[in-house]
Amino acid sequence: MSTSIHSLLLCGVGGQGILLAAKVVGAAAEAAGLDVAANEIHGMAQRGGSVRAFVRFGEGVRSPLVLEGEADVLAALEPVEALRWAHFLRPGGLAVVNTRPVVPVTVSSGKAKYPADLDARLARVFPRLVACDCEEEAIRLGNAKLSNTILVGMLSRDLPLPEESWRAALARCVKPAFLDANLAAFAFGRSL
Repeated sequence: MSTSIHSLLLCGVGGQGILLAAKVVGAAAEAAGLDVAANEIHGMAQRGGSVRAFVRFGEGVRSPLVLEGEADVLAALEPVEALRWAHFLRPGGLAVVNTRPVVPVTVSSGKAKYPADLDARLARVFPRLVACDCEEEAIRLGNAKLSNTILVGMLSRDLPLPEESWRAALARCVKPAFLDANLAAFAFGRSL
């Protein structure tokens, strides 16, 4: 396992489970014996507003802050949020994106337009992109709320943490009644 420091930015909108996803990443790093620092920014999260969480792990991590252009991984549960925070990703970093849009009130009220060419924009902005309609896959697995765990599985392949650490993190962060479903969602995301 690498001992360098790894920096992640997870983003989405309120209610998508970004904070749980960040908690799972941090718990996986802790289970692997690494130092972890994390923080979260809620904004207008309860109204569908932007939510961000930073997680840094490795040996000697002192601060959770990730500077612009320094995130190794940008994980987004909403595609426009991925584009909004793209400037945090380092050159050559990995973008992991749920392609299912969450249309904001400004669009549904007719005051703004949601981009129609999201796939092209994501491909242009992120040379290293893993994208999936996580919500569609989560519904196929039986619960739309598993989207965030699918995303965690997707990003896990690019991080130097053993799979056992991820399983331990899910067991620690998810209620026992939902653990099997989350383990299945994680395994699906990891297979992408």
